[in-house]
Amino acid sequence: MKTNLILIGLGGALGSIVRYLVSLYVSKQFSSMAFPYGTFAVNVIGCVIIGIVYGMSERFHWLTPTLRLFLVTGFCGGFTTFSAFAYENLQLLQSSNYTGFALYTTLSFIVCIIAVFLGSLVVKIV
Repeated sequence: MKTNLILIGLGGALGSIVRYLVSLYVSKQFSSMAFPYGTFAVNVIGCVIIGIVYGMSERFHWLTPTLRLFLVTGFCGGFTTFSAFAYENLQLLQSSNYTGFALYTTLSFIVCIIAVFLGSLVVKIV
């Protein structure tokens, strides 16, 4: 358990650093306040990475559970939680859990936007 936590922490730290660098680079290339290109690129790249890791581990069994934990939960989790969101939605769809997929997607979108609004409102009030 302790080893897993260390691997997740190291992967998360590495993912966060890479996220910052990629986002910074992309934002400089496409400087526009009208669209968050850096975050969009990170989310897409993170989804590609988690898809490759998932595909490799399912098809070829190349990745040990420990390495998969480091890459998926650690690195991709630090790089972008959107990749985990997309992966979990894919799992719901592949298991034909369409109700779970619809609820998870819709509630995540709506509730999280409301939560950001409420969080910013609390700061304004306090």
